[in-house]
Amino acid sequence: MTTEYYKRIIDSELKDHLDAMGAVLIVGPKWCGKTTTAMQEAKSVLRMQDPDKTEAYLATARTKPSLLLIGDTPRLIDEWQIAPVLWDAVRTVVDDRSAEGQFILTGSTTIDDSQIMHSGVGRISRLMMRPMSLYESRESNGKISIKSLFDNTNLNIDGIQSDLSIERLIFSACRGGWPSTLGKKSDKASLFVAQSYVDTICETDVSTVDGVKKDPKRVRALLQSYARNISTLATNKTILRDMNANSTEIVESTFYVYINALNRVFVIDDIPAWNPAIRSATTIRSSNKKGFIDPSIAVAALRLTPEMLMQDLHTFGFIFESLCNRDLKVYSQTMGSELSYYHDRYGLEADGVLRLRDGRYALIEYKLGNKDIEDAAKHLLKLSLLIKHYNLEESSPKLREPDFLMVITGGELAYTRDDGVKIVPIGCLKD
Repeated sequence: MTTEYYKRIIDSELKDHLDAMGAVLIVGPKWCGKTTTAMQEAKSVLRMQDPDKTEAYLATARTKPSLLLIGDTPRLIDEWQIAPVLWDAVRTVVDDRSAEGQFILTGSTTIDDSQIMHSGVGRISRLMMRPMSLYESRESNGKISIKSLFDNTNLNIDGIQSDLSIERLIFSACRGGWPSTLGKKSDKASLFVAQSYVDTICETDVSTVDGVKKDPKRVRALLQSYARNISTLATNKTILRDMNANSTEIVESTFYVYINALNRVFVIDDIPAWNPAIRSATTIRSSNKKGFIDPSIAVAALRLTPEMLMQDLHTFGFIFESLCNRDLKVYSQTMGSELSYYHDRYGLEADGVLRLRDGRYALIEYKLGNKDIEDAAKHLLKLSLLIKHYNLEESSPKLREPDFLMVITGGELAYTRDDGVKIVPIGCLKD
């Protein structure tokens, strides 16, 4: 039986990259669907991780790697980083053929630049793929488009409703955006995938990425500490202290080796700070906000369940912020976006600052329940007013004012407040 392909938002972006460049590199965490998506465009495939053929492929790569590139185009080279020499081979073949859309490369780890001779600039474009958003997994009805909000700031959203209950929202965050979780016979089976993902990260992936053996217990302790501090401004030193306080002795230098490995396998996905000139640099928080590529990693690391989070909505609020960050990054990627946060020592904040390539941006707060919407809207309005006042100062370089203000909620009803702040359920959003 053929498994149905769930369309991904980067499908069109992949086609555009193939039309423009000789090769495309798709990167992202394991199990996020890179190979399946690439297969929709590929005409031939080389699976470097095939256990029956890997040794033969590696032997060929050592002697004449160009032989592995023979096949109908676009040719998919799956997990190319197993033989880093393939990068330079692809670049050379692209140069020789002078044609677009020759190769698609996929990889679940970043590669040490010292293992390749040329960057591939102008020949190989890079495309980031994340786990599925709620719209891609068909849980958001997609009645409100991020692109439409930017293109028409007066867009009427009043009365649009989400079909996603709080119970299902919690389950979706626990299950995560892993394609293999869809269509499982039971919710229990779907939840097992994220736990298995974390186990794989701890046992093998962080060691194979750089060839340095790592203690699985320490990796798990690090993930748990990171999860306890998800969506907060906890520093790495705080994480380190937390690990040592929980009977996991690890020195600082080793800690950063582990952090680097988790970054290279696309597990950690922190949110950087937005630092406009509206306040003194010493006033604005500049450390990264802790995050994972998918909220289910935090849930699985802490061995939480949907039932436990239903009884602890405070904790789920931090998981919800992580889910919102994931979805916003997916929805806005084709617009060349950057997602950051703003927070200063006076308590003024925006959980998300979504900036597009063309300079437009939105200030966003994430609030699970309706009771916190008022405070969230006040934060956004105060920050917007601060930017306006800054622009009135004659000596100040002008800063673009936000295109819109939005509170993303776990509720069911979308509307625009009298003050212009848009209230949008996460279950209504799409790209």
